[in-house]
Amino acid sequence: MRYRTLGNSGAVVSTYALGTMTFGAEADTTTSHELIDAYVAAGGTFIDTADVYSFGRSEDIVGAWLAAHPAEREQLVLATKARFPMGPGPNDLGTSRRHLARALDASLRRLGTDQIDLYQLHAWDPVTPIDETLRFLDDAVRAGKIGYWGVSNFTGWQLTKAVHRAVALGFTPPATLQPQYNLLVREIESEIVPAALDAGLGLLPWSPLGGGWLTGKYLRDTDPTGATRLGEDPGRGMEAWIPRNELDRTWAIIDTVRAVATEVGASSAQVSLAWLEGQPGVTAVILGARTVAQLSENLGAASVVLSDAQVQRLTAVSAPVVSDYPYGDAAREQRGRQLPGGR
Repeated sequence: MRYRTLGNSGAVVSTYALGTMTFGAEADTTTSHELIDAYVAAGGTFIDTADVYSFGRSEDIVGAWLAAHPAEREQLVLATKARFPMGPGPNDLGTSRRHLARALDASLRRLGTDQIDLYQLHAWDPVTPIDETLRFLDDAVRAGKIGYWGVSNFTGWQLTKAVHRAVALGFTPPATLQPQYNLLVREIESEIVPAALDAGLGLLPWSPLGGGWLTGKYLRDTDPTGATRLGEDPGRGMEAWIPRNELDRTWAIIDTVRAVATEVGASSAQVSLAWLEGQPGVTAVILGARTVAQLSENLGAASVVLSDAQVQRLTAVSAPVVSDYPYGDAAREQRGRQLPGGR
């Protein structure tokens, strides 16, 4: 296992984080605790959850494990999120001081801790003034309830606005961004990744295997069946996509991943994860799993070494399809500049 600083902070985390969205849903308490056991045994130090996962059940399960392992709690960096509905009322969601204050206290109680190392806004809130949210987060840092804060699912302009307003107001700035990012979904490289790099934020990619497509278990012209996420629920939300106009690109990516996996003696999932771990700005890749076997295989990505040529092949075949302006080659050339001597 490798380790990096948590974005622009001084905290250090393993480059693979344990995501807990399956806890209380696809994994019961016993299985969830076995997953944490296996993750910690492999050298993992970063656990990510959210209040909305199984409506608080995920945090309860993590909290119960932490209570039974007080020594390990000292070595773990704990992250959670808030923003989405936790009740039927109009104030039971969002990033207002009122909602976040209650959400943070509830998360602290469920997790059985007096401080959450990384507290994240689960998404932008168009209703709440950003200054109100930033002041609450700064107050929470000063009160010792959270160590650092970050955001998830923000666009480039939302991220930049949050960073610059925090700096302008003298508040604690964010440390991380948690976006969807994988070989099939690289659109964030146009605006969001540059914004994060400019602010010194660490990326915490979620859905690194594209809902299972990058594991190599799905075959061209064969409908998913059996004990797989899409086999059990073919209509499962956005993770069931492959846009019809991008089928050729998708299968080309999967085929290339499979070929590289054969070359290095690894699984397709491990190759996909190793590619993502090596991308600019990535602090930790968030691994979700339903079984210990799945998690153990994915953690094996930490020992996979890809050559520069293999990385280039994966990067080339997965290049996102974008219109020329303002993100295509011609537009990049318009914005580009080199000093004499090529530096």
